[in-house]
Amino acid sequence: MADKLIIFDTTLRDGEQSPGASMTRDEKLRIARQLERLRVDVIEAGFAASSNGDFEAIKAIAAAIKDSTICSLSRANDRDISRAAEALAGANSSRIHTFIATSALHMEKKLRMTPDQVFEQAKLAVRFARNLVGDVEFSPEDGYRSDPDFLCRVIEAVIAEGATTINVPDTVGYAIPELYGNFIKNLRERVPNSDKAIWSVHCHNDLGMAVANSLAGVKIGGARQVECTINGLGERAGNCALEEVVMAIKTRRDYFDLEMRIDTSQIVAASRMVSQTTGFVVQPNKSVVGANAFAHASGIHQDGVLKARDTYEIMRAEDVGWSANKIVLGKLSGRNAFKQRLLELGVQMESEADINTAFAKFKELADRKSEIFEEDILALVSEEAATQQREQYGFVSLSQHSETGERPHATIVFTVDGKEMKGESDGNGPVDASLKAIESHVKSGAEMVLYSVNAISGSTESQGEVTVRLQNSGRVVNGVGADPDIIVASAKAYLSALNKLQSKADRVAAQG
Repeated sequence: MADKLIIFDTTLRDGEQSPGASMTRDEKLRIARQLERLRVDVIEAGFAASSNGDFEAIKAIAAAIKDSTICSLSRANDRDISRAAEALAGANSSRIHTFIATSALHMEKKLRMTPDQVFEQAKLAVRFARNLVGDVEFSPEDGYRSDPDFLCRVIEAVIAEGATTINVPDTVGYAIPELYGNFIKNLRERVPNSDKAIWSVHCHNDLGMAVANSLAGVKIGGARQVECTINGLGERAGNCALEEVVMAIKTRRDYFDLEMRIDTSQIVAASRMVSQTTGFVVQPNKSVVGANAFAHASGIHQDGVLKARDTYEIMRAEDVGWSANKIVLGKLSGRNAFKQRLLELGVQMESEADINTAFAKFKELADRKSEIFEEDILALVSEEAATQQREQYGFVSLSQHSETGERPHATIVFTVDGKEMKGESDGNGPVDASLKAIESHVKSGAEMVLYSVNAISGSTESQGEVTVRLQNSGRVVNGVGADPDIIVASAKAYLSALNKLQSKADRVAAQG
């Protein structure tokens, strides 16, 4: 009988640590519902001690999600662990994930602690957490670069204190698959009580091997939990991509011989939701969830697929959810049909008034765009949720003029604390003119470090989804805007980013 592989999703915690990818409580809750439909085993919902916003998000997810274990990260101290337990109190199934660095570099330079101090802190943290919840995960941060003798000593002690999962992170993406797999294997062989805990892998993608390292940790090392994120979202080059590791295990069942409870037909929906919420666009040639993942341009390939699909396709597009990419509603659709589609997409509105507002926006869009796709609805809802939280800046209207040989000019009306303002500016192009018109009043002084346009669906009347990343005083934020008019979408994205810059929600750096 095949072993079970536990899928631990950390999109809402480690994924959110990508520069500019922070999410609101409602956005996190919406993604958590989709992860539950995906049948993820464990959802790491955040880092409760990092901010009140994260605490409230974890609390809301713990109350709403019934079919997945909800986890909160905590540093190895009583305050963090208590805060995590408090946030998780309403969960059907909960886990505290506590960590402390164990590499010589991190202990000396970051923690300024001796190995003996770290050893004692790890033991005390797990002991304290175990008295609050029955499921405790321990991670030695930068574990792969830690001294194996010291690591064995720490792991043996925390298992004795009640840790039920031992996660060995490749925090900086330094590992090589064969070496990492053998590293896990050797630890399991050397720790006397290793069979008392489930072993887990958490790999970063700095050298492009996060998925390969994770799979080696499973096959060679005997790990039975993989920590991963949707679309490989995460700090620096990102984390192990859930969709890739899951489909590798499923497609090569002959090699791995492992069972998972994941509903793979929900993968594409999860990918779209995370991409549209964070503004991190999925590259077209990304495996499994990229737009070209099941496209064939070569004549030889096209001929082969038409004759026998498995000549060039090792997975079926519909198995990961591509068959869901269809027209769902139109301008004649009624409110009940719209409400039902929101439920199917995992979107839950707080009140009937919110549904009415979203439906009005949908009708407005349907008048401008004949075919409404699921992606359009998700973009509309994401924008509406963001609008409700805007305290300072809001989009009203925009007009712009550009023609060959003439310098573009834009006039924009937007609100500042509810009061309408009008700005005008020339620019190198219509987008540049529009954003300069906003900045002429706001004077934020922020530097734009990314401007990206993505078509939500595949036609010329598609909505344009624009991501703007701004940086100011060391803070990085993403703003996302969607509209059939790309210039309007750009203005909305810029205002969204400005609002995030005004947010006072501070975050505490957590594990990589």
